[in-house]
Amino acid sequence: MEIILLERVAKLGQMGDVVRVRDGFARNFLLPQGKALRANKGNLARFEAERAQLEARNLERKQEAEAVAAKLDGQAFVVIRSAGETGQLYGSVATRDIAEVLDQGGFTIERSQVSLNRPIKTIGLHKVEISLHPEVQVSVNVNVARSSDEAERQARGEDLTQADVNLFEFEEVEGEEGEEAEAAEGEQD
Repeated sequence: MEIILLERVAKLGQMGDVVRVRDGFARNFLLPQGKALRANKGNLARFEAERAQLEARNLERKQEAEAVAAKLDGQAFVVIRSAGETGQLYGSVATRDIAEVLDQGGFTIERSQVSLNRPIKTIGLHKVEISLHPEVQVSVNVNVARSSDEAERQARGEDLTQADVNLFEFEEVEGEEGEEAEAAEGEQD
């Protein structure tokens, strides 16, 4: 199906472009969201008549998104989750969770604006892309931890998964040395 884009759509085209897309994509996403019109003579004439308004509205949305981006870019948000000793989460942090955390932080972000290739399944610091407008993207840092104290330690740069492993190794080594020392004392007697 050929459509006329009413706004920039990533990996598809700019405003005013006539592109061919699959019927389902047009029917189920682009047309209901108001991002495109079917390409026919009537809609082409309508688009040209409304082009100035559409460009002005797009520019206004872009400026609003840039204002939010200036405040949001580089911000850090903490997500508290249960996790095992190795740092593996009992579940995951998905786009919905990140949108909720940003909303609690005072930024109105929808799930669809959070770009997450796959859910976050480990504790630590994760960089997440937020698409505020098709032309405006920012990145935020999401600190996934088991407690607020652990989140503070991670923010300072500690790698908590390595610290836990080293602690267990230290206990084992100390235990072995203690047994060797006792065996040496037994031989001396």
